[in-house]
Amino acid sequence: MLPVVTIAGRPNVGKSTLFNALTRTRDAIVADQPGVTRDRQYGICSTSADDQYLLVDTGGIVAAAEGLDAQTRDQVKLALAEAQLILFVVDARDGLMASDEDILADIRRYGTEVLLVVNKTDGIDWESGVGDWYRLGIGEPFPIAASHRRGVEQLEEFIAERIQALGSTQPADDIDDGAISIAMVGRPNVGKSTLVNRLLGEQRVLASEVPGTTRDSIQVRLTRDEQDYVLIDTAGIRRKARVSEVVEKISVIKTLQSAVAADLALVMLDAQEGLSDQDSRLIGQILHLGTPLVIAINKWDGMSQDERARVKTELDRRLVFVDFVPKVTISALHGSGLKELFRAIHKTHAAASQDISSHKLTEALLKAAAEHPPPLSQGRTARLRYAHLGGRSPMRLVVHGTRTSTLPGSYQRFLLNRMRKEFKLVGVPLHLELRDGANPFAGRKNKLTERQMNKRKRLKRFVKGRRR
Repeated sequence: MLPVVTIAGRPNVGKSTLFNALTRTRDAIVADQPGVTRDRQYGICSTSADDQYLLVDTGGIVAAAEGLDAQTRDQVKLALAEAQLILFVVDARDGLMASDEDILADIRRYGTEVLLVVNKTDGIDWESGVGDWYRLGIGEPFPIAASHRRGVEQLEEFIAERIQALGSTQPADDIDDGAISIAMVGRPNVGKSTLVNRLLGEQRVLASEVPGTTRDSIQVRLTRDEQDYVLIDTAGIRRKARVSEVVEKISVIKTLQSAVAADLALVMLDAQEGLSDQDSRLIGQILHLGTPLVIAINKWDGMSQDERARVKTELDRRLVFVDFVPKVTISALHGSGLKELFRAIHKTHAAASQDISSHKLTEALLKAAAEHPPPLSQGRTARLRYAHLGGRSPMRLVVHGTRTSTLPGSYQRFLLNRMRKEFKLVGVPLHLELRDGANPFAGRKNKLTERQMNKRKRLKRFVKGRRR
């Protein structure tokens, strides 16, 4: 196991900024307002000695926490319990506050080594109040300015020394990278976090009836039936007109980035609310991004047979544009339908990962063109010569020929559907790219010989004589 280093403190002291600085990523959302981070965010850091450790970003701890704040506090407690080193972050500009002392008293109960990190020291004389920090009794304070990376390198060196003392490190090459990454996407409050918690068997991410609970894209590992997965719990995407807060805009961007980077997107729908226009737009965005997808229809429990039949008929009618995508009914709360869900995930991932040779693609293309020739355009038809894959993310089918630009959209859809059926591309968006062969004589004008010029003159005289 990798050593665990947990960042803790009250809200808006710069914990997420420090997390991004140490991991050299932008995984954690940073905003100048308290309470942005709610779930535990994990990242892998490497030291100068090539040792590695897990860094955990946590939400701010507040007194008398209720509702989501109470759930956030529970997440912090879990992160503190598994830590071998705790970075207790305070704000130099606010000075020592009573809430800082209360939080430190809770941290001390875990018996873990604590490092006092004084953030936001840029532009102020923080040493004038250094006596307050020593009064905490946890050693020398470590001054940094995380937003400008001032003092971060020295902090990294100190952490590296502690990691070496702890031992139990693991080289990067030994970390399994064969896991299937699955991005959970959907509207707010459709059950993405509930499904993640159900699969893990623990309250790993915050799940609440309050829409917009999840803000960061949280990655968690899962092993099921000897197969490794990386589940990415993302923020819900509302209609663009309703997105006004900066934090929510950043959350939407990170959700789409996660969908692009993942091996597969699991689009979750709410069966009790039916298919909304936003659901259709979101599925269309995933198709445009080219990520293989599976549609999970959640909250199927508690519905009568008549309601299920009505919802199924509506989904079949409105999702006809993704008839190649598997659709599974589940209950994230009670765990029903999960076996069928993972069967669909494996089928889709296998279809997206298969190696299709250019020879087979060309054979299927020519066979389709022979059975259903391209339609006439200005008295001529397009000629399709050969095909090959132009990429996998998204999967692109490149078709070479002549006059391919004259192919109507209906015939292009016919080719895509034929290829999906031929190679069993279940749940895989396929993009078509048409390329015309270069004409070597384009732009060249033949120069007539003297004999051809005389013949042309005779023809002109003949035509004029006929007109008289």
